[in-house]
Amino acid sequence: MGERVKVLFVCLGNICRSPSAEGLFRSVVDAAGLGDRVAIDSCGTGHWHIGKAPDPRAIAAARKRGVDISDLRARQFVAEDLDNFDYVLVMDRQNLADLKEIWHQNGSTPPTLFLGYGRSGYQEVPDPYYGGDAGFDLVLDLIHEAGEGLLADIRERLA
Repeated sequence: MGERVKVLFVCLGNICRSPSAEGLFRSVVDAAGLGDRVAIDSCGTGHWHIGKAPDPRAIAAARKRGVDISDLRARQFVAEDLDNFDYVLVMDRQNLADLKEIWHQNGSTPPTLFLGYGRSGYQEVPDPYYGGDAGFDLVLDLIHEAGEGLLADIRERLA
C-alpha cells in the first residue's frame, strides 16, 4: 500500500459542519473500501470549542444516517496542517480567507472550498448553529453530495 491521502475539513468552531463532514466522509470512504488509504480529520479556525464534542444537533442528524460523530473533539487549525494534509477543505468563504492568509505566509497545500467537489449549486456549507434541525440535515446532504465528488478525485490520486 502506498501513502495515505490525508483530508482535513475546516469550519469556524469545529462542532457542526467540519465534524459532520469528517464523520460522514469517513463512512463514504469506508463503504468504498478505502478506509485504510484515506485519513480524515477536522478542525476549526476559532478556539472557543477546543476539546468539546460536536453540537448535539449535529450528532443527532448524523446518527439518523447511521454515522456516529459523538467521539470527535474540536481542535483549532494550526499552520502545520497545511503541510500535513493533501486536501484542506473549508466550509465557507470567511474561513477560506482566514486560511489563505496563513497559506500565503507558509505555502504547502492550498485551502479550497469543499463544495467545489459537488454539483449542488451551493458554494458554501451554511452554518446551522443558530438555526433549527433542518439546517443540520441540509449540511449532511451537501457534505454527502460533495463527498462523492471528493472521493472520485481521491480515487484518481490513488490510481
